Amino acid sequence: MSDALLPGNGLDTYEEQDKVLVGMSGGVDSSVTVRILQQQGFAVTGAVIRFSPAHAEAVESARRTAKQLGIECLVLDAQDLFEQEVIRPFCDAYCAGRTPHPCVLCNPAVKFNALVTAADRLGIRYIATGHYARVEVDEDGASRIHQPACLARDQSYMLSRLPQSVLSRLILPLGEFEKEDVREMARDFGLECADAPDSMEICFIPEGDYAGYIESRGMTGKAGHFLAPDGRDLGPHKGVLHYTVGQRKGLGIALGEPVFIKTILESGDIQLARSGEEFARTVTVAEISTADGAPLPAGEYLIKVRSAAQPAPADFDGQKTLTFRDPVRAPAPGQTAAFYRGDTLLGGGFITGSLG
Repeated sequence: MSDALLPGNGLDTYEEQDKVLVGMSGGVDSSVTVRILQQQGFAVTGAVIRFSPAHAEAVESARRTAKQLGIECLVLDAQDLFEQEVIRPFCDAYCAGRTPHPCVLCNPAVKFNALVTAADRLGIRYIATGHYARVEVDEDGASRIHQPACLARDQSYMLSRLPQSVLSRLILPLGEFEKEDVREMARDFGLECADAPDSMEICFIPEGDYAGYIESRGMTGKAGHFLAPDGRDLGPHKGVLHYTVGQRKGLGIALGEPVFIKTILESGDIQLARSGEEFARTVTVAEISTADGAPLPAGEYLIKVRSAAQPAPADFDGQKTLTFRDPVRAPAPGQTAAFYRGDTLLGGGFITGSLG
């Protein structure tokens, strides 16, 4: 077996590594993950997680793909836990004017928790997913996430809160491949999902209307007013759950110049700013989680302030403050600041605020 596909490099015998539980969605990435591991000699069992009623199609798709791949596919029900750990915090955060990333919340508390629990019940040592990232054992003996070969698809950010108990068991085969290579493999394998489009929306809100979804649950965001860059009151807005920091479109504001949302204030008012003023040099973070559980020391790190952002150099004070060498665009409270050294992910904390 190729060491590149294993969670570390200390495995000596085939018997120690012959079973793996793969989290499936029916999409191309998890399906190719199964096929790669089969080719590597693993006995693969599939598992698809029912997170919410919106996942019924994904469950059926995973079952069909598993049948095509010749493996069993377990259906793990995590709807109650997903409601508690992801949907409610997501809705509460938007109603308070924050912008959470649901995958960052889900992965440690729900998705990987469900996979590890099922693997333990089945006596399976390893778990695998179709994330674009890599797992390596570093010199200190800790398993850590690294960025993938395909940086355009880098999903390491979403895994920034996974604990060592998960990372030491995790295999991420797609970390070595470009996305188009994965699709080409799917075609070569004859998989029905080879050309299926990538999912881009929040998984439990497939229509993409997160404000409508939150309101359908009987929740409302804080009321308040738009404030012009010069402080003038521009009248009431629709409620903070309809807006995010950095947003430019859909504001319904005509000031004769482009403006964007700079800050959603605790009061519910929304401070607007002129184009070019959306950058911040200082960002504060809280609830920092690390791969090995140790606090991050003060020093310079590369920081991603959103999943698609480029890592940017910043000095960390060892407590809660990041000072960027060059200002970063629109860091939004509720999002994650992911800490890297080189291509190694060390952990992540939730953004609480920023200063220009």
